[in-house]
Amino acid sequence: MKRAIHWFRRDLRVSDNVALSEAASRAEQVIPVFVLEDAFQKGPDVGAARAAFLLRSVESLRKNLEVLGHPLVIRRGKSVEVIPALAKELGVQAVFANRRYEPYALRRDDKIFNALNGMGIGFEVFKDAVAWEEREILTQAGKPFTVFTPYSKVWKARTSPAPRARLAPTKRKWDAIVSDELPLDPAALGHPLTQTIQEPGEHAALATLKTFLAGPVFRYADARNFPAEQGTSLLSAHLRCGTIGPRAIYSQLKAAREKGTPDQQRNCDAWLSELIWREFYLQIIINFPQVTKGAFRPEYDRLAWSENEEHFQAWCAGMTGYPIVDAAMRCLNATGNMNNRLRMIVAMFLTKDLLINWQRGERYFMQQLIDGDMAANNGGWQWSAGTGTDAAPYFRIFNPVSQGEKFDAQGKFVRQWVPELAALPDDLIHQPWGNPLLSSKLKYPSRIVLHEEQRPKCLAMFKAVKGGG
Repeated sequence: MKRAIHWFRRDLRVSDNVALSEAASRAEQVIPVFVLEDAFQKGPDVGAARAAFLLRSVESLRKNLEVLGHPLVIRRGKSVEVIPALAKELGVQAVFANRRYEPYALRRDDKIFNALNGMGIGFEVFKDAVAWEEREILTQAGKPFTVFTPYSKVWKARTSPAPRARLAPTKRKWDAIVSDELPLDPAALGHPLTQTIQEPGEHAALATLKTFLAGPVFRYADARNFPAEQGTSLLSAHLRCGTIGPRAIYSQLKAAREKGTPDQQRNCDAWLSELIWREFYLQIIINFPQVTKGAFRPEYDRLAWSENEEHFQAWCAGMTGYPIVDAAMRCLNATGNMNNRLRMIVAMFLTKDLLINWQRGERYFMQQLIDGDMAANNGGWQWSAGTGTDAAPYFRIFNPVSQGEKFDAQGKFVRQWVPELAALPDDLIHQPWGNPLLSSKLKYPSRIVLHEEQRPKCLAMFKAVKGGG
């Protein structure tokens, strides 16, 4: 094959990239392409932090490819139009890409396949973002898993694929191809950035993994729950953009685990389980695409959610009167990051204290998170709301006060993000209303609801659609 396009999507890296590796092995010339989709400007879930991380990761990729002698071609528009037109313009024999799993992406790829096929051009997609796809891990009855633990056991019993080699440099010169400009500021797409985001790109991803595996991973099982500590890997945004490959992570994690003590290995296993959750939710979204539009358990689409807009806006702004909830939301709004414990706390507060539809929180998260991913975000919200897969019952309701006291006992995280409470003693930091004389002087809102009153309302709401069961 003389010429092929490698279409970069959620795989913005030159190492451990399956489709890129396949293209390089089968074509004399590989033309790297990135399409800046119109949807980046108009999509309802587009967020400035995620857009900035993506754009800067593409720029990092462009520089890496340039060093290797493979200039990146950037085109703006709709990929269903751009890719067939570009393939015809360049006279390629095939287009290579790594598979996307969202329902809308699968529909788009079908259209592109048909268009290219009509021109006699191949379109090949490869498994890259996961170790195992949606039909590779099934129950003994041959059906998709809907409960995480048995899925995870089967996953762990298998040997993950090995990482692919880095793209080789080339000294061969080809005619220059017209490329559009790449904006590095999401404001150019209509999304002004107000958040401070982590360093993007493949080099940053590999350095982040190296740092995490050198020490923090061995404390992960416990440290990940404490927001005042940096106990997480900070790799979720990189995985979402594909600035690091999953095979590289799994192989390096395995190597680190083998050198550890039994306790360190337990911590490595805890992180591996979190990585597997990502693949679990990806296979859910393909096998059960209805979750993108409603509850995994259809009866919960009948829940009588509250329409209180003031409550929702207070939650978004971190002004609910519950310190751990407000600190978490302010942190999200400022950084685009939130650890998993905090995500569960604020999601349960929205759905089970404020009784507001999980889909509103799901969308807000997608608009704010750097690592916003349809499958993981949807799965996490439905788990917290009690409407999804797995064995998380609807009557599991976090108490925001006890959660704060358990995971931020000295209030370090709360004091960082809710400075109005910084002077409170530790015994009041998570319930400033405990001393009415003191709380009346604070420039901090009163609780918009009382947890002890909302809990029975939540239980009644769920029981109403379960027939009282």
